[in-house]
Amino acid sequence: MDPPVAFHFVVSFVGLIPPVPDMAFQEVSGLESSIDLEPLVEGGENRFVHQLPKSVKHPNLVLKRAVTTMASGLVQWCKSTLEGDFSDAIVPKDMVVSLLSENQIPVTSWSIGNAYPIKWTVSNLDAMKNELAIETIELSYTTIKRMM
Repeated sequence: MDPPVAFHFVVSFVGLIPPVPDMAFQEVSGLESSIDLEPLVEGGENRFVHQLPKSVKHPNLVLKRAVTTMASGLVQWCKSTLEGDFSDAIVPKDMVVSLLSENQIPVTSWSIGNAYPIKWTVSNLDAMKNELAIETIELSYTTIKRMM
């Protein structure tokens, strides 16, 4: 089997209404986990410092794609979360990012739990450029698990 290519992937959200057929993203970043460490100096032992694990942390998940219409379930979720003045509770969603083979079969996937939008950016509008208008959606999340 050939190694997977980074440009062949799919993103799906669990429970977005209306269903989201527009999940074609240009870029996904932030699939990462690391452990915070706390240094502990042992009395009488000066050759090294112990590194004690504290908690697992994740950077924000960043999704980039062409700007879409208000009919998108993702756009509606982002709008209600970021423009809702906290009058309604934030509703986190689970999601899956899958790296695909040339036959559209997932080679590996990442299950992301309790994600919710924290930032929504539209690229600069410039009449001198011939580029797509790109929206960037930044999500905070609680868990990430690699599957398969």
